[in-house]
Amino acid sequence: MSNYKIILSGGGTGGHIYPAIAIADELKSRFPDAEFLFVGASDRMEMEKVPQAGYEIEGLWISGIQRKLTLRNLAFPFKLISSLLKSRKIINTFQPDVAIGTGGFASGPLLKSATSKGIPSLIQEQNSYPGITNKLLSKQVDTICVAYEGLEKFFPKEKIILTGNPIRKDLLDIENKQIEGKDAFTLIHSKHTLLVLGGSLGARRVNQLIEEKLEYFESQKTQVIWQCGKLYYQQYKHHNALDNVQVHAFLNNMDMAYAAADVIISRAGASSVSELCVVGKPVVFIPSPNVAEDHQTKNAKAITDKNAAILIKESDLGTQFETAFDSLMSSSEKRQEISKNIKQLALVNATKDIADEVEKLLKQ
Repeated sequence: MSNYKIILSGGGTGGHIYPAIAIADELKSRFPDAEFLFVGASDRMEMEKVPQAGYEIEGLWISGIQRKLTLRNLAFPFKLISSLLKSRKIINTFQPDVAIGTGGFASGPLLKSATSKGIPSLIQEQNSYPGITNKLLSKQVDTICVAYEGLEKFFPKEKIILTGNPIRKDLLDIENKQIEGKDAFTLIHSKHTLLVLGGSLGARRVNQLIEEKLEYFESQKTQVIWQCGKLYYQQYKHHNALDNVQVHAFLNNMDMAYAAADVIISRAGASSVSELCVVGKPVVFIPSPNVAEDHQTKNAKAITDKNAAILIKESDLGTQFETAFDSLMSSSEKRQEISKNIKQLALVNATKDIADEVEKLLKQ
C-alpha cells in the first residue's frame, strides 16, 4: 500500500518548518500516491512556507507560554483547549496512518490527539536541549529522532534514534562550487569572503557588530556577503555602496553563498548548526541569548567542545571578536583544522534515516 495518509506538524520558526518539509519531500519521493497534511500555528510563517513547498496546511489558534506574566498567557488555556479540539477534529477527518512532529507550539496538541487515538507517531528533536513540547510528548510517541548525543536524560532511552537534522539536498555538494559561488555574487577570487547569517528575520546584535567592523574587514582585505534579515534591510542597505560589502535581506541561493564563503558568522539555531556541519567551512557562532533554555549556546558548545568552530557570546563581542577573527584569517592551518573537525560531525543522511523510521511505523 502506498496511498498512505501522513500528517506533519511543526512550526513557529524556520528551524521547525524546514525539517518537516524535508521529511515530507523524502516520503513523497518514496510514496508518490501518499496524501500529506500539515498542521501549524495560524499566525506564524508556516502558513506561507508550507503552501509554497506544495503542501496543504491547517492552522491552529496556539502560541507558546511567554516567560513573563502577560495577557497572552491568560489566553493560553483557551488557545490550548481550542487547539486540542481542532486537532482531534482534523485527526478524525483526515485519519492519518502516521503522525510526525518537528517541534514548535502546534505540534503539541496535534501529536497529543494522534497518540491518544493510537496512531503511530514520531517526533524529531533538532536541539541539544529539547523544548517543552517534545519533552511532554516523548512519553506518548513511538519514536524520537534526535540530532545530538546524550538526550536520554530528557527522553526514554529505548525510543531514541540518532539521525541528525534534515537538511536541503543542494548543500551536499558545495565543495566543488567555490568558483561558481564567487561568480554568482560577482566577488573577487583572490580575496577572502565572509558570509554573515542572521536568520530569516535577522539578528540585531550581529548586524550591529558587522556595521561596526566594516572598515576593519576592509583592512583585512575581506569581502562580506551580509544577510541582515528582512526586519533590518532598510536600515543597512546603504552599505551596498561600499566595494567590499553586499547587503541582502534574504539569500535564495544558499548553496552558492556557502560555496563562495571562506569563513561564516552565524547564529546557532539547530538547523543552522546541522547545515554548517555539512557545509564544512570555518564558523564563528554568536548564539542568540534570547531563546528558550539558552539552547543556541548549548548547540554551539556541542560543536566548539570538539574544536570544530569558534564561539563568542554576544556580551563578549566587544573584547573578543577581532582577536578571534584575526587568528582565523591569519592561519590557513587553523581554518583547515576546524573545517575538517566540523565536517566529521555532519550527519548527511538524516532525512533518509528519519524517513526510514517513519516507514517502519507505517509497515507495523
